[in-house]
Amino acid sequence: MFRSALAFVFAAALAAASPHALQPPQRPTQPPVPPQADEPREERRTYEIAGDAEARISETSHTIRLGSEEIRYNAHAGTLPIRLDNGDLGGRMFFVSYTRSGEDAKKRPVAFLFNGGPGSASIWLHMGSFAPVRAEMAPEGFQPAPPYRLVPNEHSLLDVADVVFIDAMSTGYSRTVAGVDPRQFHGVRGDLRAFGRFIREYLTHFDRWSSPKFVIGESYGSIRSAGLVGELQNRHGIELNGVVLLSALLSYQTIRAAPQNDIAYVVLVPTYTATAWFHKKLPADLAAKPLKAVVDEARTFAFGEYASALMTGNTLTPAEVKATAQKLARYTGLSADYLERANLRVTASRYRKELLRDQRLAVGRLDSRFTAVELDAAGESPEFDPSNSALAGPYVAAFSEYVRDTLNWKSDLTYPTSGNVRPWSWDEFENQYMDMTEELRAAMARNPHLELLGIAGYYDLATPVGGLEYNLWHLGYDETITRRLGITYYEGGHMMYIRPSAHAQLKEDLARFIRRTSQTGAVQTSSR
Repeated sequence: MFRSALAFVFAAALAAASPHALQPPQRPTQPPVPPQADEPREERRTYEIAGDAEARISETSHTIRLGSEEIRYNAHAGTLPIRLDNGDLGGRMFFVSYTRSGEDAKKRPVAFLFNGGPGSASIWLHMGSFAPVRAEMAPEGFQPAPPYRLVPNEHSLLDVADVVFIDAMSTGYSRTVAGVDPRQFHGVRGDLRAFGRFIREYLTHFDRWSSPKFVIGESYGSIRSAGLVGELQNRHGIELNGVVLLSALLSYQTIRAAPQNDIAYVVLVPTYTATAWFHKKLPADLAAKPLKAVVDEARTFAFGEYASALMTGNTLTPAEVKATAQKLARYTGLSADYLERANLRVTASRYRKELLRDQRLAVGRLDSRFTAVELDAAGESPEFDPSNSALAGPYVAAFSEYVRDTLNWKSDLTYPTSGNVRPWSWDEFENQYMDMTEELRAAMARNPHLELLGIAGYYDLATPVGGLEYNLWHLGYDETITRRLGITYYEGGHMMYIRPSAHAQLKEDLARFIRRTSQTGAVQTSSR
């Protein structure tokens, strides 16, 4: 998790979204939007729009048993208006919220959740993480056989907080209205503006201004969360209790390898080690250790001796290259010869193809536990990501039926799980690495009670655990900031919640975080 064109190519691949979309027979559209100055006239586009049919919210009542407790709750599905700077209606953003019944909503924590992309709908978090229902997967989170089922989610957060799942503009059922160019929302700042206005509208519409507030963003959604903290502070006067960065990154520097950017290779090593450990490709002494111990050892090597070797560049002696390759081979499962030929630098794509080449298998990107048989074993990079394609079928099928039949929200709009937000505007981050580190630090300085929880999966090759660690190690240097940062680790991938054991631990850790940071009346004093 830079430049303009290359940045979007990479960021679009970051989304945990499939190309599938729900296809109702008819949908309202507006005339083609005139091309921008630098856009060829033949590339005029027709966009779906939100009409009167989308300007509504359905409400249904349900129950769920969490542990020994039966919980009654209300579900709301619909859209809220997003206004432009001049006050005119710009669009409507779709959401599904779950609110516990029988309690004072003003005192209940409320968490706003969204996926990333940019361009991903929030179907993945909605159908997999903390809602009262989830798409059923095969054991250990692997791909199930159709037909698919929706089942109660025993790890829902509803016993701790109310949850709101939000679709970004031009994804899911979120659309602009007639006459409004959606491209103003297809960029870093426009996207933040839309989410900030949605949250403000939700707090007003449902009278939740007094509630403890949290944002939980996954993948690019973690970058959105980091920027959203300041957007809410500065534009709306809204302060959060906590921000949760799930499968996160704060800077694209950690995921975009380049000749002058060796840190992107360094941060991958702990995930390579975890992947090789899972697939039994490590030496016997490492294979016999618990995963955490092996990853801890690999981290020390990666950010120490290995980083030093890479920074030395072409001044390494042949003997030093060979010695580094042998140690790197020990922690990655790759051969020392291959690593030498790769100049000690292996991208995630090449690693996915190389690790199990002798078995004619490639490993997954979002979750490196997954494997796939491809056309041949001679290629340089994988054909597809089996951990991504495993989710599309069950998640889309579950949501398609659930939103219409159970939540009673119907629309003739399509539901793109990966919306057409290209080209994405990187605004002031054009021609540099996208980076929200300083914006988040500044927001935490302004709110001395705001706490951050990073959530990392050991098998995530899209936003590797080492990248999140590196980002948080550089998120401020004063103890008044650093004492409010935390990371929890899971034996899962980018969407660790698909694995039952990781899901259970994730719920427990997140519930503890929300309860602790929701306490009212607490006074936090500076150490100075």
